[in-house]
Amino acid sequence: MTRRAWSIPLATLFGALLILLLPASPAGAHAIIERTAPVAGTVVDQLPGEITLTFSEPVRIVADKIRVIAPDGSRADTGKPAARDTELVIPLKSGGPKGTYLVSYRVISADSHPVSGGYSFSYGQVSAVPGGNDAGADVKTDAVVKNAMSVARFIGFAGLILLVGPTLVLFALWPRRLSARDPGRVALTGAGLLVFSAALELYLQIPYTSGTSLFDVSSTAAREVLGTTFGAAHLIRIAVAIAVAVLLRPLIAGRAGKIDQTLLVILGVVGLATWPISGHPSASPVPTLTVVADAAHLAAMAVWLGGLLMLFAFLLRRADTRELTAIVPVWSGWALLAITVLVLAGTAQALVEIGTLDALTGTTYGRLVMVKAGLLAVILGVAAYSRSITNRRFTPAPTPAATDPSDFDDSDDPGDPDDSEDLADLSDSEEVADAPAEPADRARLRRAVLIEVLIAVVVLGFTSVLVQTSPARSVAAGDNGAEGPFTTTVTTNLVKLEVDVSPGRVGPNTVHLYALKPDGSGPQTVAEWKATAALPAKGIEPIVLPTLPITPDHATGSVTLTPAGTWELKFTVRVDELNQTTIAVQVPIRS
Repeated sequence: MTRRAWSIPLATLFGALLILLLPASPAGAHAIIERTAPVAGTVVDQLPGEITLTFSEPVRIVADKIRVIAPDGSRADTGKPAARDTELVIPLKSGGPKGTYLVSYRVISADSHPVSGGYSFSYGQVSAVPGGNDAGADVKTDAVVKNAMSVARFIGFAGLILLVGPTLVLFALWPRRLSARDPGRVALTGAGLLVFSAALELYLQIPYTSGTSLFDVSSTAAREVLGTTFGAAHLIRIAVAIAVAVLLRPLIAGRAGKIDQTLLVILGVVGLATWPISGHPSASPVPTLTVVADAAHLAAMAVWLGGLLMLFAFLLRRADTRELTAIVPVWSGWALLAITVLVLAGTAQALVEIGTLDALTGTTYGRLVMVKAGLLAVILGVAAYSRSITNRRFTPAPTPAATDPSDFDDSDDPGDPDDSEDLADLSDSEEVADAPAEPADRARLRRAVLIEVLIAVVVLGFTSVLVQTSPARSVAAGDNGAEGPFTTTVTTNLVKLEVDVSPGRVGPNTVHLYALKPDGSGPQTVAEWKATAALPAKGIEPIVLPTLPITPDHATGSVTLTPAGTWELKFTVRVDELNQTTIAVQVPIRS
């Protein structure tokens, strides 16, 4: 293959390497923690038997990355956490000392991305946080691993483009008089890049999951990754890419039969499906829609950009004008269809993953989508210019001799009704006279196609980063949870108390108290409620919060909380003449 024909594949790979130079951003937490029990910052008068963290989507545990540290620095958990759908349950040892406990965790969300963090609560009294204030610091994602993941995904997208586009053109549009060796090598290179990127992603997922460095990989962690949907999808992708490479050989040699072609189509569908089922789409609120839309989005991208590569690197350089007159209009129609699918599928995904205008403009994911959409608009403008050149120069005149591209084949009888061969037949005859060359039009079209491809490389870079970024719906959900009414549940040996403070802003607030039996089996009758509110950080001493019993297990009250800050609300719950408990809750009040 000539050096110019290799220029685009090499530029694509070079662009992928540039991602390594980008500054690392925090690891995308694609599942959002919605609530914890005990709640962060609260003081309970009895150490609970277990800690429960509830996430916005199902999670799975990461071995040895979930722990609870007691005030004296010892392990307070039993070392046997369990993931129950959206809940992470951490059993605690009994008889722990009084003071502040540190909870740190690392789990994997449904879209295969790690979620890590930590918080503290106190039993009996507040003490220094064990291990410092940076909860969960030892389970953060390594920056090199995270950026390498983006590079691996970029290479995978590039491989998909180099494989799908050239294969489709060789199958349906390639002139038979031209050798298919060089474009065939491009397609085989694409298959090789797919195998390499899938294997690299599989390896990187091991330290990405466990939060270790690039070369800190254990066999146990590797088995865990291979046993997930992510691992199965990538193993299937590797197998599909190898099988396609084998089937490409007869296609390149011009000996592909119907069975080979059918197998290529089936393998293509299976291979495309491995992307959405191991990423964001599978964890969306409407997974069927987003999985199908993502697969269609990928297919359209690969057909469009891979076809542009073939047009730029081979057809506009090697095909004669008469061949291009039949090929380019057909390709232009395909490109228009691919762009339509690309836009529609991308819009459907954006509506699901973003949802609101605030999420579009107020999140990193939304802003990346806007930049990507802007670049796509530029590409569409260039594509429209290319189409105008195509319509002006390469659309055949409406004459009987050129109305049907199949009339260019090598049949002895131009009027033969069986003259409906592939478009590639138009070049079989060595006696076909070439129409007058138009080098200026070809040069303009090649420049326009080159601009499309180069901008598309940048778009692929943004797409690779998007895959590693928390969807706007998740970020917005987390923000809304933080800015909504405050809700928490605290359990003691006498009562399980649910506290709701609304709206959680400076000014009048309504407090609702719900009492349950300690095991949560039913309502707990309360003989007397007492409550106070204080803001120690601002020197505000406890003020009485009047309560009104609504039912034996439910009371309400109103209080004006100002200024903003973390208010301490204390509730004394008396269940009978001899037994009562006091519960302290830290409530953040926003301005």
